[in-house]
Amino acid sequence: MNTVGFLISHKNNEKRRALMPDDIGQIKNLDNLVFEKGYGESIGIPDSEYTKKGIKFESRSEVLKCPVLVDVKLGDADYLDKIAPETILCGWAHSVQNIDFTSEILRAKHTVIAWENIYEQGRYIFYRNREIAGEAAVLQAFQYCGKMPYDTKVAIIGNGQTAKGAMRVLTALGAQVDVFGRKLEKTFLALMPNYDVLVNCVLWDTDRTDRLIYREDLKRLKPGTMIVDVSCDPHLEIETSHPTTIDNPVYVVDGILHYAVDNTPAMYPYTVSKILSQNFAKYVDCIVTGDYPENIVAAIDVDHGIIKNDAIRRFREARGIFVDKVS
Repeated sequence: MNTVGFLISHKNNEKRRALMPDDIGQIKNLDNLVFEKGYGESIGIPDSEYTKKGIKFESRSEVLKCPVLVDVKLGDADYLDKIAPETILCGWAHSVQNIDFTSEILRAKHTVIAWENIYEQGRYIFYRNREIAGEAAVLQAFQYCGKMPYDTKVAIIGNGQTAKGAMRVLTALGAQVDVFGRKLEKTFLALMPNYDVLVNCVLWDTDRTDRLIYREDLKRLKPGTMIVDVSCDPHLEIETSHPTTIDNPVYVVDGILHYAVDNTPAMYPYTVSKILSQNFAKYVDCIVTGDYPENIVAAIDVDHGIIKNDAIRRFREARGIFVDKVS
């Protein structure tokens, strides 16, 4: 039986939490859970509400000693040098393209259970978080472009859950919207200069070494065009895109405004925390016991320093980056 520590992320404005008190009742192994002090304060829940449900609290330094750690934005962890080797880490990792993070995971022989890879009957368990990512990005980004959505023509690249969220807000606010799925990539590139706003919601194939939008392509866009990169994949589909923060969300390259916040749902932490908690609570006991169901096994990117998700190996080898053992 493992002790599982729940950490507060230190990422800019990251206020989402993995568990809320309402869902703790379904967990059997409460004695094996330890929460960082102040865990629910960002969503208006005092520690006392968790304590009523049987949760123990410790300082951050004590929680970091746990053999299993849950961190919503795991891939942005600032404590990897403070934890023991072979720790089990659970949260959004994005291990494929998150190069430095994964290098440290391999070196210290940690295990990563990647939230982005947990599915139930073919559907991503946190799909609503993806929808909110699209909704939240559009709502914040348009504060910086000088136009109301109803004065813009918008291209959405991708047709998944994130695109659905972006589409919901844009159409509600009167934007003229076209959606380009995977099979319409060439069509999008041909029509790209016609739009005022480009919203990237694509789930990029990390085996690709080309890009969707190169810096050279910015010359084809109208001055003042805005790129809203919701996917925000470093090293991948948009050459001029790099992650920004909720506090400082935009920058300009060659006259083109870029918005690239990589944790937009964190702007609605209570709503998203409910979604996370309702879907993650059912897995807490198996993480305590180590008796993982098939969908959790499938979400293990790295197991004691051995790469299990082959997309990690392919991505790193294609770019000449350190790769340790693969199984």
